[in-house]
Amino acid sequence: VLITGENGTGKELSARAIHYMSPRRNKAFVAVNCAALPEALIESELFGIEKGVATGVDRRVGRIESAHGGTLFLDEIGDLSLAAQAKLLRVLQAREVEWVGGRRPVAVDIRLIAATNKDLKEEIQKGAFRQDLYFRIRGVSVTLPSLRERPEDIPILAEHFLQEAVAET
Repeated sequence: VLITGENGTGKELSARAIHYMSPRRNKAFVAVNCAALPEALIESELFGIEKGVATGVDRRVGRIESAHGGTLFLDEIGDLSLAAQAKLLRVLQAREVEWVGGRRPVAVDIRLIAATNKDLKEEIQKGAFRQDLYFRIRGVSVTLPSLRERPEDIPILAEHFLQEAVAET
């Protein structure tokens, strides 16, 4: 599933709704903000890393494997580097992940939900996003309109945030 829309339109809430209304609802929902991952750590964070790959590094399961049986939500997928996109595409095609420093692939069964505020078709034209990955992730596309286009949601959201604030006091 590919969810597009401006910042603040509820892309992650929509992804969670898709997950919790699916047969995978009792499995993990793993959310990753791709824009917040430093390029140097993206592989180990997503794919996992074996102990001893670098000094002081312990073995750590990646976010993709953590989502096995459930849903992996990649927020701001348009911010992934081309190298990370290629590796993600490989995972989606082979349904297996290879740890950094690993010698054998690990099978994974995930539902991928990706979100972005970027126009990925435009990013493809600029050479900043892989067309093959775009076709792989856009099985179902959902475009969320901005809040200014759905003013009827404002009272509902205001009530929700008010209830949250009252519960905290």
